[in-house]
Amino acid sequence: MTLVRQLQDYRLTTAEILYHLPDHPNLLQTFIWQDLDIAPRYPVLHKFLDFWQREIEGSLHSVRVASASLVKPPSVAHANALLRLH
Repeated sequence: MTLVRQLQDYRLTTAEILYHLPDHPNLLQTFIWQDLDIAPRYPVLHKFLDFWQREIEGSLHSVRVASASLVKPPSVAHANALLRLH
């Protein structure tokens, strides 16, 4: 199923979510979320963030997103250096 989703242009998406601690609102905590999603709309991430705002007490501060295509055409590159270990 994962390969089928990748062929439908789903990408491995990672979100760094900063949120306020419910008992100490001046402190921020980090949560890392990762799933397959479609850039640039990110419907799976938006669904998760909607769930967060409805069900989790810690209010969101910021979300940073990165994604990378998993299925790519093959590529060839030349080595820039040759190192030997004895």
